[in-house]
Amino acid sequence: MGTDKESRISYFDSLNQRSPIIIRKCTLDDLEGVIEVNERELPEDYPYFFYKSILDNYPESFLVATTDDGKVVGYIMWRVEKTPAPDSLRFYNKGHLVSIAVLKELRRKGIATALLSNSMETIKKYKIHEYVLEVRVSNYGAINLYQKFNYTTHSIKKRYYRDGENAYYMTKPA
Repeated sequence: MGTDKESRISYFDSLNQRSPIIIRKCTLDDLEGVIEVNERELPEDYPYFFYKSILDNYPESFLVATTDDGKVVGYIMWRVEKTPAPDSLRFYNKGHLVSIAVLKELRRKGIATALLSNSMETIKKYKIHEYVLEVRVSNYGAINLYQKFNYTTHSIKKRYYRDGENAYYMTKPA
């Protein structure tokens, strides 16, 4: 997928009608919809400026899933972190998955898979060496999704989330 292109996936709605979902780069106008999806579906909330800074700094890797009429139904956002390489004195870039969410009623229709696939391709622009993420140990759906993309559990981060739940720290070479 080129950076200025959209991709489309289809799913069957409750009336068994084929409905398109568009995966595209997030815009400033989409941020309110992204925040709405996040607040509705995830326990972690971020302030507006956090989303804006991700959009400003990593626009290629902040994608939204929308209906034909532009309603945001899912999103994914990454940031790039410069870290010391484990085997040298150099630094390398990690693509860190900050957040991914899809409205509950549209889950298990391939939207998260499309968001992850498309965004992993576009974040390569930032010359990353590794993809990393944290996921709740109880989030079996997300863990299964990441494993399908060949992420492996590197470690457990104890009490990582505000409510005290542990997180798996998962990685994948770029």
